Amino acid sequence: MMLALLLALAACHGSQPAPQATATPTSLEAAAIEAGIVADPANTDPTGLYTRDRDRICVVPSATAFRIGVYVDYGDTYYCSGQGEATRAGETLHVELANAPGCNFDARFEGDRILFPGRLPDACRKACSSRASLTGLSVERMSDSPSEAGALRDGRGRMLCASGK
Repeated sequence: MMLALLLALAACHGSQPAPQATATPTSLEAAAIEAGIVADPANTDPTGLYTRDRDRICVVPSATAFRIGVYVDYGDTYYCSGQGEATRAGETLHVELANAPGCNFDARFEGDRILFPGRLPDACRKACSSRASLTGLSVERMSDSPSEAGALRDGRGRMLCASGK
């Protein structure tokens, strides 16, 4: 009886096709990029306007790399406003703010998001009033239009990514 049961189970198992092995993605991010859910930062142009609440970053092409402008608005008299140059190497945007000499750092570019590091050089305080800070700024792409990005103004009306800066 036991032998008949084992033979029946073996017969059932033998008629089923073996499942095909699929390649396991190296990471969740790689799987999302492959599926088209997340933009591939390696193949994405950083040009555009990025926002989060009242914080803004503009990135537009320049002759040597990119012009970048940053405006962080905490309300009242607390804000940061900076403009300068950015160069890109993979997922890194090297930022140098011209209006805050010595404020040079590497931001992370994730295709549709830019993240500033949690620690910035002390010189970056020159771009900010009082207790405001650029530290840890995180913004998401709102537009990839160079003209929209080029029109970004800070709280005082200064254009941050306009041509000729």
